[in-house]
This record gives sequence, structure tokens and C-alpha cells, in this order.
Amino acid sequence: MNSKFADTIQKFIAYKNSLGYPYEESSRILNCFDRFCFSEYPDKSILDRELCMHWLERKSSESPGSHRNRVMVVREFAKFLRGNGTSAYMIPIQMTRKSKRYVPHIFTESEIQAFFQAADSFEKHDQSPVRHLVIPVFFRLLYFCGLRPVEARILLKENTDLKNGILYIVESKGHKDRFVTLSDEMTEMLRKYTNLVSEVYPDTPFLFPRYDGNGPYTKLWTEEMFWRCFSMAGITEFAGPKPRVYDFRHTFATNCIHRWVREGRDIDTMLPYLSAYMGHVQAEDTAYYIHLVPNSFEKMAKVDMSVYESLFPEVPDED
Repeated sequence: MNSKFADTIQKFIAYKNSLGYPYEESSRILNCFDRFCFSEYPDKSILDRELCMHWLERKSSESPGSHRNRVMVVREFAKFLRGNGTSAYMIPIQMTRKSKRYVPHIFTESEIQAFFQAADSFEKHDQSPVRHLVIPVFFRLLYFCGLRPVEARILLKENTDLKNGILYIVESKGHKDRFVTLSDEMTEMLRKYTNLVSEVYPDTPFLFPRYDGNGPYTKLWTEEMFWRCFSMAGITEFAGPKPRVYDFRHTFATNCIHRWVREGRDIDTMLPYLSAYMGHVQAEDTAYYIHLVPNSFEKMAKVDMSVYESLFPEVPDED
């Protein structure tokens, strides 16, 4: 890095890394920002409005999503500067435009049951000694708690309170912290799981350590295991949009709202609780799920919700 912001940018990245975030894509963007500052504003050492508004300009080849990500990283850098007592201009959030919202796949009862039956069937692997333990618990955490995949991947053991059944999600999307409460079944499963994993990797800080215990699994790995589970379950075709790992989170939210409808609850009153639980930055991100419920209501209305209790098998003891 060569701009006058170089040292502060590196401190900012180190700060994010210290919180457990790889921050790889954002680091790439910040490297581009450093080159931009060195080229266009070599003498500037203050993140002022002129510089930021120039950075805000969207490139002709840039998608709305890529543009927004690029701007949001520099907004967060400005927040970091302000927090350390340095003057910095923050690009107004309303000046970034979200890309067209993806229509998620809402999993059916049969798809969920088949998926977890396959996830539970992984056998111990010599080169990845805890993989068969990680896969069933990792994906259940996404489905039953609505976590973002990255939140679960990099979750630290020190941020799990399994005595009280609480996860502490640090610096997630929108740079917000939040507490996530666990069901009794999920808490008990995590207790047994962590005891078994600790026997193999006692020093790893991660709740879901990768094959060598030295770091978290990658996004690519979660996608590969996701599709392997469905392949093992014999499911290769889906009605509606092709599913993604993130769709466990979408299904969690839609199931919550559907359950409230069945129970006759006031949705407007309940949505803020769901928003806080899921860590949404804006209320409309949660309200969006209301529009998904009518499309899935007919098939979901036929679901006996008690069937999901069977999705929490005992975590087997290791020999």
C-alpha cells in the first residue's frame, strides 16, 4: 500500500482479523481503495467528502451489488477512523442501491428430512477427523437458528455459552453484534459436539474447525457439503429456485412468520423480535419474508411442525 491512508487501512484490517473475520474480500477492496487514493489524491490524508464522492461513482461495468459492496467497505473504514478520533466523511447509506433481491428456495419438509438424514450418515474420515461431527451440527445451526453461513463458519468457541444456550455473533453483516438464543435441543447437541471435537482439537478457537484444526472451513467447502448431502439423499431436482446454503436462513424466517400466522399472532408486533434475532440492519429486510409466506403457505400449512423434533438425533459418542 502506498497512499497516506495505508497504515490506517492495515490497522483497520488487523482489527477486523482480530475479531475472527478473514475479511479477505473487503481487504481486496481496501487495496483497490489505497491505489485509487494514491493515484487520484496522493497528498490527501483526510477522508473527506470530495474523495468519497469520487469513490462513490459507479463504473460502467460494475453491477449494483459490487458497487454497493465497494462503497460499504469504505463507509466502515470511515466509521473506524471516527471511532479513533479522526475526522472522516461517511457516504450516506441511501446513496447505495441494493441489487435486485434474489428469490430464495424455501425447503419443504421432505427435503429437510432427506438432507439431515444424509448429513447424519457421514463416516469418520482419516484426513478430516471431525468432518462427520461438523456437518450435521453446522447445517442444523443454519436451519434452526437462521444464522448466516459465514457467521457459523467463523464462530469462536469463546463466543458460545452452552451453559445458558446463547451464541454471541460478533461484527456480522452491517457490522452489528447480537445474541442468538438456542433451543434446548440445539444446546444439548452443541454440548456433546464440542466435547467430542475438543478431544481431537483441544486448542482450536473455532467451533467448527476445518480438517487440520487450524482455521475455519471455507465458503466453498460448505457449498460442496451442502450439495453432497442432497446428492446422497437422491435429490437432484427442485421445484422453484435452485437452493443455496443461505436458503436455510430464508426458510427459518419464513417458518417463523408462518407459525405466527397459524397461532394468530400480530405479525407487526413480532417482526422486530425476528429482525433483532437475525441481525438485520433494516426493518424492510425482515418484512420481505412476509411476501414469501403466501407463496409457500399452502405446502407449509400441511406440515406437522412437531416432526422437526426428530431432526435432533443424539450425537454419537466416539470410540
